[in-house]
Amino acid sequence: MAGGWTMPFIVAGSVIAMAIVIERLLALKPARIAPPHLLAGVWQQLKAGELDATRLKQLRQGSPLGAILAAGLANHVQGRDIMKESIQEAAGHVIHDLGRYLNTLGTIAAVTPLLGLLGTVVGMIRVFTEITVQGTGNANALAGGISEALITTAAGLAVAIPSLVMHRYFTGKIDAIVVGLEQESIKLVDALHAGNKKTEYDL
Repeated sequence: MAGGWTMPFIVAGSVIAMAIVIERLLALKPARIAPPHLLAGVWQQLKAGELDATRLKQLRQGSPLGAILAAGLANHVQGRDIMKESIQEAAGHVIHDLGRYLNTLGTIAAVTPLLGLLGTVVGMIRVFTEITVQGTGNANALAGGISEALITTAAGLAVAIPSLVMHRYFTGKIDAIVVGLEQESIKLVDALHAGNKKTEYDL
């Protein structure tokens, strides 16, 4: 209440940012994105002739990496180029999902300092208005305006700094995940279209 009318917006931004951070920390777990040994298991099923439509659907729905591999496997008989295009298209959707809510988090990191600055300006306007009306003798009124200015500035920065840090962290983590997904999908393409040069042990 001492921070003025901009504080509810800053507090709301902090709640939203915290919710996004928690959700992305859970969603971007490596084991959830690319389960260990998934590619090796798919290759074994493929060689054994067990990868039917039902298993392919389960693979697609199981994980982001599974969705990419399933897209490639569904079109592998069309040739290497078509398979790679299918994988790239599926990967585009996966990458979009991995970055979900990050624009909102980045917006909060950019906007909350501005809200804090706005509160600072409003507080200083209040101070100078009190000086104009009452002079410099009313210390309580002056202190209230200065306090409002300082509280909003501190609150805006307190929300913006961790939001920006987490936004950069998630961006870097997604980049690393994408590289790993690309490597796994390339292994599958090479295994299916490189003759005898690749075996299940290479996966």
